Amino acid sequence: MPLSSKRCAQRQAYGPREEVQVTASSVSASRIGLFAATALGVGGMMGAGLYTLLGLAATSTGSYLPVAFVVGALAAVFSVYSYARLGSRFPSGGGAAHFIVEEYGHGISSGGLNVFQYLAYLIATSLYATGFAEYADALGGHALPQWMAKVFGMGIVLVFLAVNVLGSKMVGRAEMLIVGIEIVILLGFVIIGLSSAQPSRLGSGGGDGTLGIITGAALLYVTYQGFGVVTNASNRMVSPRRELPRAMFAALGIVAVLYVTISSLVVALMPQAAIVANAGHVLANAGQAALGRIGFLAVAAAALLATSSAVNATLFAASNVAFDEARSGELSRLLTGTVGRNGTVALVTSAAIVMLLVLFFPLDAVGQMTSLAFLVVYGAVSAGHLRVRAHTGARAWPLVVAVVVNIMLFVLLLVHAIRSGDASTWITLVGALIGSFLFEAVFRARSSRSSQRREATG
Repeated sequence: MPLSSKRCAQRQAYGPREEVQVTASSVSASRIGLFAATALGVGGMMGAGLYTLLGLAATSTGSYLPVAFVVGALAAVFSVYSYARLGSRFPSGGGAAHFIVEEYGHGISSGGLNVFQYLAYLIATSLYATGFAEYADALGGHALPQWMAKVFGMGIVLVFLAVNVLGSKMVGRAEMLIVGIEIVILLGFVIIGLSSAQPSRLGSGGGDGTLGIITGAALLYVTYQGFGVVTNASNRMVSPRRELPRAMFAALGIVAVLYVTISSLVVALMPQAAIVANAGHVLANAGQAALGRIGFLAVAAAALLATSSAVNATLFAASNVAFDEARSGELSRLLTGTVGRNGTVALVTSAAIVMLLVLFFPLDAVGQMTSLAFLVVYGAVSAGHLRVRAHTGARAWPLVVAVVVNIMLFVLLLVHAIRSGDASTWITLVGALIGSFLFEAVFRARSSRSSQRREATG
């Protein structure tokens, strides 16, 4: 989308029902402020990565699991810088989807990347929903049949489909409530757990050394993925140039501190073998090590809140990506249709695809696919940012570092996925990437032919 079309895109990002609320001077009930935007980012990040991928990451990091979180946060800083600059200059409900069009123009490149980004958000949402199901199953003593656990995962998607249909203000309110309760529980876990922790376990070895730490950071990169969610609310802010960077860096900082603190406590509370063995719900087991059954139940409750809030935030982002792409002609305009009072076809379609992903893919598969997918998206956005940085005022070197870091982490994680022996993960991801560009090429060709026929008959 050319720069001259920016204001039009801002008006279109949320559809006809909200067009009257886009100007900075508009004081509407659906505005998202700094606190709500920060909560949206924290909610988007604090999901399945913390609660369900710790055990998987620990197989390569060993007792240096907290270091992997630090490396992941430092890697994310450069992408956050890129997104914050872009979001401040090009506020839009489409977030990165809008950025990519501004960077690459209308064409197969931008269209393919945006279709892939949309799929990435759906995979991420399925990861969080699957994590929710994992903890629900753990609370039931693993007595539930597998299909019932899947029902829990799909059910939470339906719940937040309804929340999103109620409007963006409800999304912000839900995030603030959920994140607030979750943080209280986690802080209680940290305070109580310190008395039972064995600090000598930290840095005691295990894993695959430096390479293992970096590989773990690549896998855990998904835990910071949610910062992009904030940009999808940029055109709902009164002053995105001031509020967006603050919200994004604040969310990243809050989450990084919590991740490092909590992962350090988990390592100090449990032997590495136990962490790996209880990978799907290791944090609840750490709660049990600190405070018995009460600790298990409390942390499991926090996990349910965290994964459900991530479903909320990421489904919100995914539907807006699809809506923005449909309005710009990169997806079918049927997605811009309304459902009920506030819903869109894009929102309902996104929820349906997520439920299918929950049904067919296990937790570790969607976890690796999510990290791989967003490494591609973040790298592409930062590379494209170099083309338009004269308009954003961004410096070149952080953008170059962001591109290099994302490529390096992607390669390491892809190699790890291939070596793990589960071909479905990386084949599905690569297939989604290639398929996105093929879909875009076919869609554009058919749209062009349809336009030519209409002109010929007109």
